[in-house]
Amino acid sequence: MEKIIELLTYTIPAIITGAVAYYFFMNHTNFEQQRIKLMLLKENQQHALPIRLQAYERMTLFLERINPAKLLLRITSINNDKEAYALSIINTIEQEFEHNLSQQIYISEKCWSVIIASKNATIQLIKQTELNEEIKTAQELREAILRKMLENASPSSTALAFIKDEVRNLF
Repeated sequence: MEKIIELLTYTIPAIITGAVAYYFFMNHTNFEQQRIKLMLLKENQQHALPIRLQAYERMTLFLERINPAKLLLRITSINNDKEAYALSIINTIEQEFEHNLSQQIYISEKCWSVIIASKNATIQLIKQTELNEEIKTAQELREAILRKMLENASPSSTALAFIKDEVRNLF
């Protein structure tokens, strides 16, 4: 019996010391893993930020290019046919959009939705104006769209405001 008690007096403190050491070792290991993950995340964010900013810049350029006031200055009518002119404008918008499709990876889902809504609203504005029976020529279509832009803000200006706000929140 004495030997068992003597054995327990040495064994129990060793077991307790081992358990405490194991607990501290596990806590230290978990803390180091979290610290390493945080450092990697911070490093990735530093590398990703310029790419994200570039994506926002490209989408800003896209929105500026599809702004009807600027778009109509760049695209001229060849034969003064309003349907052909409207189709040409819409095709230009779609080509610009397709050129920038990959940027959706780097911007937020909400921002991408706003950009798509802006593009679709611009196309809808052009189609609705083209359907007006009073407009007969491409020049009249151009003037009617420009008049609408003077009355209301363009869809792209709303999306641009959203992008600017989102970029401000990055910092």
